[in-house]
Amino acid sequence: MNATESYLESVKKQFLYYKMLGEKAMDQLEPEQLFVAINEDTNSIATIIKHISGNMLSRWTDFLTSDGEKEWRNRDAEFENDLQSKEEVLENWNKGWDCFLDALNNLKPDQLSDIIYIRNEGHTVIEAINRQLAHYPYHIGQIVFYAKQLKNNSWDSLSIPRNKSGNYNAEKFAKEKEIKNFTDDELKRLK
Repeated sequence: MNATESYLESVKKQFLYYKMLGEKAMDQLEPEQLFVAINEDTNSIATIIKHISGNMLSRWTDFLTSDGEKEWRNRDAEFENDLQSKEEVLENWNKGWDCFLDALNNLKPDQLSDIIYIRNEGHTVIEAINRQLAHYPYHIGQIVFYAKQLKNNSWDSLSIPRNKSGNYNAEKFAKEKEIKNFTDDELKRLK
């Protein structure tokens, strides 16, 4: 595997990991908790998801052939939550991720240096991917943090639980060394 193929596989794994974190955080919440905002300047999880989905749909629809800020996108409206149910929230989440992952999965290594545009500003495909690799985990971190606050003491950790690092490391180092290379089928199952 060359460096560009390795890069594409690596970013796919990273995005799928953050998608999973967001879903595991939301799974712990009661449906009404998705709509809680602590004040007028705070976005609910539903609003954050509406924004992520809007960004994904705009950036990744016709990714290589049209500007990533589509004329039909209304970014400001993404922060006015009109979603009414957990099903609508998850539908928005999945619609955005499906568009994004479809575009990412269809990229070829030789396209990574192609120039695409976002708001009429040129980026290489790698730069556009890296831009989103910073943007989406930022918002998913907000979702996880907010979900953890809403669940308070009944939160199931999504990483190594507090005061359990020693146990976790002991288990990891007791195993044989392994290099995990996901196959395409394994990556698809993670979606």
